[in-house]
Amino acid sequence: MAGYQDYLLHLADNALILGQRNAEWCGHGPVIEEDLALANNALDLIGQARLLYQHVATVRKDGKSSEDLLAFFRDVPDFKNYTLLELPHSTAILPTARGDRDYAVTVARNFLYSALMVQVWAALTASNDAQLAAIASKSLKEAQYHLRHAHDWVLRLGDGTEESRRRMQAAFDYLMPFTQEFWTPSAAESAAVKTGAGVDVNRFRAEWEATVADTLQAATLKLPSSKGFVTTGKHGVHSEHLGFVLAEMQSLARAHPEAVW
Repeated sequence: MAGYQDYLLHLADNALILGQRNAEWCGHGPVIEEDLALANNALDLIGQARLLYQHVATVRKDGKSSEDLLAFFRDVPDFKNYTLLELPHSTAILPTARGDRDYAVTVARNFLYSALMVQVWAALTASNDAQLAAIASKSLKEAQYHLRHAHDWVLRLGDGTEESRRRMQAAFDYLMPFTQEFWTPSAAESAAVKTGAGVDVNRFRAEWEATVADTLQAATLKLPSSKGFVTTGKHGVHSEHLGFVLAEMQSLARAHPEAVW
């Protein structure tokens, strides 16, 4: 059962960490509509994480686990999210950015991730874990909206001004190698597939690649190479950035561990 818990944690951690990153745009969106859109996107993702953490707590049956414990009291090696999702959208990462955040990085990342998760959630609606299937059904509707939103912004920025095209291209050039982690299954993923509870994401690789290629072509962008170092976030080996994300996200709960919210 530990392997299956790891599979659920992988799905939950993906949603939580990207939700935390997208929430960083609250009050900083390029226009007010996008400020609200990214806040709603973050709330959707954090909502998905909550449901999955609650399910993990039920599966564990230890009487101790809870969504708060799983979100706020695990350390960097315990998290199983894709490295792609923990990267900052800042000048430290992408020199084309202006200020502390580059919206092109956020758009590109949301597009690459949601293009995958639309397929994953759709397949998980047939999971033999009824609770996971129900979570997937709810999450699928949200992922479809996230994909549509990111897709529209890829087109708008890619086929926009010279500056917006340059920055959108730079974002994809930087992020694409991190997507290799999608296609390298962990032991937990493989075990979940064998039991019928999980899905093999490699089933969706061809469709994902076609979606990315078609969208970038429509946006007058070049499809970057994805070759390079294969990150291992879902194995618990992360970039230096996750620690900063967790420090900010977990500080209040850890300062007041007995608090009732």
